[in-house]
Amino acid sequence: MAETVTLSSLADLKGAATASAQPDRPVYTQKLDKLGRAYATGKRKNAVARVWIKPGSGKIIVNDRDVEVYFARPVLRLILRQPLEVAKRTTQYDLMVKCAGGGLSGQAGAVRHGLAKALTYFEPDLRSALKREGFLTRDSRVVERKKYGKKKARRSFQFSKR
Repeated sequence: MAETVTLSSLADLKGAATASAQPDRPVYTQKLDKLGRAYATGKRKNAVARVWIKPGSGKIIVNDRDVEVYFARPVLRLILRQPLEVAKRTTQYDLMVKCAGGGLSGQAGAVRHGLAKALTYFEPDLRSALKREGFLTRDSRVVERKKYGKKKARRSFQFSKR
């Protein structure tokens, strides 16, 4: 329950404002499974990625294949590694990823989201740096549905006067 504070002067108001301006921040703790791994789920469009990280040499396995084989385009690998580069942990963790749904671009975004969440579970101190870059926010944009009477979601048929 909130306490009632009686203020008698402007100085008391200033002191009360500085005391209540810093609420207690939540304390984040390390979340590991019994094998010493951190697990998180990332999502993007219709893709879902389950990501496990553990201390290692920087090896990345996606759907039981090497990352260079699964994500053949360099842009997708760049997207996937962004949280590790921001945290300066490119060769400290081994990643094991299972992707499903969507296309390769959505899956790469889902892995990035899941990897950022897993890094915060393994090292809670990295949360502020990853949140500042926007990696912990799920990108909620999805494909717009097709409407009846339209060729696509918004595209109409060609108009003809006669």
